[in-house]
Amino acid sequence: MSATVPTAPTTLDLSSTPRVPFARLVKVELRKTYDTRAGVWLLGITSFLALAVMVLVLIIVLVQDDKLTLDDLVGVANFITGFLLPVLGIMLVTSEWSQRTAMVTFTLEAHRGRVVSAKLVAGLLLALIVSLIATVSAFVVNGIYAVVHGGADWHFGLLAFLGFLLTQVFSMLTGFAFATLLLNTAAAIVVYFGYKFLIPTIFAIAAQYLGWFEKVQPWVDFGQAQSPLFDASMGGKDWAYLAVTGVVWLAVPVALGMWRILRAELK
Repeated sequence: MSATVPTAPTTLDLSSTPRVPFARLVKVELRKTYDTRAGVWLLGITSFLALAVMVLVLIIVLVQDDKLTLDDLVGVANFITGFLLPVLGIMLVTSEWSQRTAMVTFTLEAHRGRVVSAKLVAGLLLALIVSLIATVSAFVVNGIYAVVHGGADWHFGLLAFLGFLLTQVFSMLTGFAFATLLLNTAAAIVVYFGYKFLIPTIFAIAAQYLGWFEKVQPWVDFGQAQSPLFDASMGGKDWAYLAVTGVVWLAVPVALGMWRILRAELK
């Protein structure tokens, strides 16, 4: 008498398994920014530098008996954080590839577009959170100035502040865009700071010596297009410059980067 051995199913049907909620993906990406040593150091250094520079400005103003306004401190704080936020956006993307965890991530969530979208949302939230923390620090330092100096200017330009927030978001998004294209932390950081400091210098020199380029520069220089946001002086043509340069430096790189990530081979 022979026994019948049950055979294991040859396929695993996952069609009825519900998707991972998008909010959970965003939560996971946010956690990745502070549960690693590099993420903790980056967030800590960003907050420390913003506060340290404001305190330095406060000391200089008090020693020289100059005037200091809340808007000045908010501008200083957000200017400092704007240098490091792009690095945060870069690490959100490249950490999966440099630490070789992309295979695990895209196995747990096979839809790569949803993972990258979650990283993008997490980066935007972090940019807003860091900017708000920097702004609160500016209020605290201005309070110290009021106590020591005997009074302070508490005028707060809301439109200028919103402009600062928008430039912070643009900074993070630019780093994010380069990261999706290169998928390498060091290369993306080098390219970003080259774009941040080298490209504007080249554009300025070209505009000075090439008459025709002076008219073209506003349509290709993303940094210059953002300048009116700082003093809330954006006009109709300024928004056109911002939209066109934003497509060139943000939309196109992100689209190409998404295409690369969707087709990249996992190793």
